[in-house]
Amino acid sequence: MTVLEAQSALRAGKVSSEELVRDSVARIERLEPELNAFITVTAESAIDRAREIDGARAGGEDCGELAGIPVALKDLFHVRGVHTTGGSKAFAGPVADFDSAVTEKLTAAGAVLIGKTGLHECAYGITNNNPHFGAVHNPWDTTRIPGGSSGGSAAAVAAGMVFAAMGTDTGGSIRIPASYCGTVGLKPTFGRVSKFGVMPLGFSLDHMGPLTRTVRDAALLLQAIAGTDSRDDTSSRRPVEAYMPPVDASLKGLRIGWPVNFFFDRVQPDVASAVGRAGRLAEDSGAHVITIQLPDMQAMNTVGRVILLCEASAVLGRVDRESLGEDVRLLVEQGLLLAATDYIDAQRLRRIMQRAFSRIWEEVDCFITPATPITAPPIGATEVEIAGEREDVRMASTRFARALNVLGLPAISIPCGLDDRGMPIGLQIISKAFSEAQLLHIAAGFEQLLGLGELIAI
Repeated sequence: MTVLEAQSALRAGKVSSEELVRDSVARIERLEPELNAFITVTAESAIDRAREIDGARAGGEDCGELAGIPVALKDLFHVRGVHTTGGSKAFAGPVADFDSAVTEKLTAAGAVLIGKTGLHECAYGITNNNPHFGAVHNPWDTTRIPGGSSGGSAAAVAAGMVFAAMGTDTGGSIRIPASYCGTVGLKPTFGRVSKFGVMPLGFSLDHMGPLTRTVRDAALLLQAIAGTDSRDDTSSRRPVEAYMPPVDASLKGLRIGWPVNFFFDRVQPDVASAVGRAGRLAEDSGAHVITIQLPDMQAMNTVGRVILLCEASAVLGRVDRESLGEDVRLLVEQGLLLAATDYIDAQRLRRIMQRAFSRIWEEVDCFITPATPITAPPIGATEVEIAGEREDVRMASTRFARALNVLGLPAISIPCGLDDRGMPIGLQIISKAFSEAQLLHIAAGFEQLLGLGELIAI
């Protein structure tokens, strides 16, 4: 059942919020030993909240667009009265005494918080092999990673534990787990969703966004959480649009870019085939598929890595480094070795690249790529082989995602097929800044053409 289907059933009185929440809690209890998707489950308060909403609805109150829908938050989002761990033992302090902006907005929309999901420690990695809370497992194959750092959120949605979950994306951390777990993962434009009350990693790279089962569900979640916030000095004042795409979203007449450089270099054959099929279906439906030459994306990835090393070290360099897992500690120490001039040069190059990239939108309305060049690798793997070459798992997983954080552009990953092992493949769609309404329309059009429906792994 999707968020929209659950919403309809609740309004029609076919199911109660308490029933949805109890079903969600029962599924978490059954699957959690196998998946380890949650750090904290707030079952008791969720049931109490569901009863309140059921009572208010029975009294004729409008409780919000997400009223009674069980959702989860990545354990970076502060929730009043609930400990935020950031997936690390370095943050063992008191529980939060305030809500993040996203928590506030979801609560105002009537959503029921089921719990806080697992992540790669400090959100600084893509495997979710957490040394403190254990590895999160991919619901499609529990010997494989869910991707990260929002892996717990993706696993929880893919396994049907919750209807939707919030993630963060600093270098692909929403889109990578969406790709590996067969969910929809939306990274909005930088500044579209407030970062207030979310533990930071990269100040100028962090984005907040939803993971859901369908594109229309993602649109509904974005509608709830988008908007300006004076507490976040990077928050945009641009008005929030109507994001929900029509049921019969069409790609006819749209200009869809097909990059001839970078995004199809060293790609798993099943991935290239699935994304190629999506392009052909779009063309057959009346879209104009246009080959495009992009600016130097590898250079943009390098700029992104330098910026993140510096910004993450500014955040984490103050904590007790001995309390960090080895992989995160080494990245922090690497970042502390970089000079201020490296960071300034990277930001200068970033602005140059952003200007160069803006010309792309004169040619196309969006462009499509694989979300990741591979499907989910095994837990514990440090390298993968792609087209006969060995590549670091982290570098391979972020290769097609990281540059979009440097650019601050909206991007979405949707399922577009399965590989020969039955593992999900993600299609990434990118559009110009603050064009989420168009992006979601295009994504819904692709979702309809691909005909995969709602994917539930278990």
